[in-house]
Amino acid sequence: MTDVIVVGAGPAGSATACHLARAGLDVLLLDKAAFPRDKVCGDGLTPRAVRELITLGVDVDRPGWTRNRGVRLVAAGRSLDVPWPDGTAFPCFGLQRTRHDLDEILVRHAVAGGAVLRERTKVTGPLLDDRTGRVVGVATDGGVHEARLVVAADGASSRLAVSLGLHPRRDRPVGVAVRRYFRSPRHDDAMLECHLDVVPAGYGWVFGMGDGTCNVGVALLNRAHGDPRHLMRSWLETLPPAWGLTCDNATGPARGAAIPMGFARRPHYYPGLLLVGDSGGMANPMNGEGIAYALGSARVAADVIVQALARPTPSQRERVLYTYPQALRSTLGGPFTLGRWFVNAIEHPWIMRLAARQGIAHPPLMRAAIHILGNLTDPTSPALIDRLAQTLTRLTPAP
Repeated sequence: MTDVIVVGAGPAGSATACHLARAGLDVLLLDKAAFPRDKVCGDGLTPRAVRELITLGVDVDRPGWTRNRGVRLVAAGRSLDVPWPDGTAFPCFGLQRTRHDLDEILVRHAVAGGAVLRERTKVTGPLLDDRTGRVVGVATDGGVHEARLVVAADGASSRLAVSLGLHPRRDRPVGVAVRRYFRSPRHDDAMLECHLDVVPAGYGWVFGMGDGTCNVGVALLNRAHGDPRHLMRSWLETLPPAWGLTCDNATGPARGAAIPMGFARRPHYYPGLLLVGDSGGMANPMNGEGIAYALGSARVAADVIVQALARPTPSQRERVLYTYPQALRSTLGGPFTLGRWFVNAIEHPWIMRLAARQGIAHPPLMRAAIHILGNLTDPTSPALIDRLAQTLTRLTPAP
């Protein structure tokens, strides 16, 4: 018997395990893979994600991290650089790091904090109390492990959640992305470049990794809009040959993954089980960003778990655990709803073209949109953009 079992050692799982272990709980972290291992991702971290890494105590000044200054938006033959906001709520820089490196950094950070890691351990299902149906542990290919609580951090497919009947909601967007690495002279670009006229409700990206390569891909915020691999091939043919984004310069194959967004799977608490990160569909519908919200949901879940397990009786503990979904909605509900509305609007090609062209032509408008829809505003700031964001968030119902 342990205090908490965390299933999945991606950013959400490792961050949850780290927070819990540092709070003095016994934590068992399980993953079917061995580290280091790769995951499909754009590898670009926004200031929101950087703040979470700093909160965890990750040293982002060590070699291997590449900093970015903001986003470059490209549409209708024009480009606009939008720097990250220079406020107090977030750092004024983002980062790039491959998931091959990032996930290992975070899982080793959790172990250093006191979590016990078991790699190459496949979880085959939840262990249920025969009388109450409550989750009391997990079954693995190596045996049974009991715990007071279980955290599902096993990604978009979340077999653990599905085995309990927690399926993705049909009224929530599920996107898809494809990425590939290329050797390119663009590798040291300090901006995350996003091309907005690739497809409605989607974009192409070129993120310099600072190591001689670029992470290049296409994200569809609604996977009903086509085949991202075909769109990526077509889009790459339109880019300048000098960038070197050709098959001859590719360092590996193109790989794709689903992006569950806007709380795509609920409820986030099932008796004895909490969902974090992609297992709960916690990517921003506006841009498909997931790592910042994986790390953020891990922090929220850990805080609830620590408070719950400190209560003396089962009923008191359960009352605290049932506050977890509301805590998530209070933190992310408004921005996720705004993002979902935005994606629904730009699914119409003419609206997407109009929004891109008008935004590029009016820099203050585009900067405001990026800050608000990207959830990067400062609630303590008196600036007009920040006050507008707070007003919209208050008026927006949580999903």
